[in-house]
Amino acid sequence: MHFYLAHLAPPPRRGLDNPEVQRGERLFNEAGCTQCHRPHLSTGQHPLYPLLSARQIEPYSDLLLHDMGPGLADGRDDYLATGREWRTPPLWGLGLIERINPGAGYLHDGRARTLEEAVLWHGGEGAVARERFKALLAEDRRALRAFLRSL
Repeated sequence: MHFYLAHLAPPPRRGLDNPEVQRGERLFNEAGCTQCHRPHLSTGQHPLYPLLSARQIEPYSDLLLHDMGPGLADGRDDYLATGREWRTPPLWGLGLIERINPGAGYLHDGRARTLEEAVLWHGGEGAVARERFKALLAEDRRALRAFLRSL
């Protein structure tokens, strides 16, 4: 089971040639989303499976804790994380959620019904990106959502 899970590949990106997806990716970067949702990371040394070591991955996460403000706070400390801190979730596979589990919510507790709601819940360290998203024109928001669904 461990071997199987360690070697599962993330879902491949879709729609890379779609101009709307490409525009959405640029808007994602310009809004500052990549401060936390970093497109590229390198894996460390894997003690059991050397072929998994020093690999480039595209999780769209920094895998770090961030203060997401009072709106997402649950007030419960979890080891070193305060009740306002959340680990940046990888966004790879995000575009398949609606197909795999229709009606599933977004964010750590499923409170956001849409991708747009998930962005609008960002506070704290994510507030600047949220405000930039709010300022986008409707067609730009649509392009950004198309990009997220391509992940």
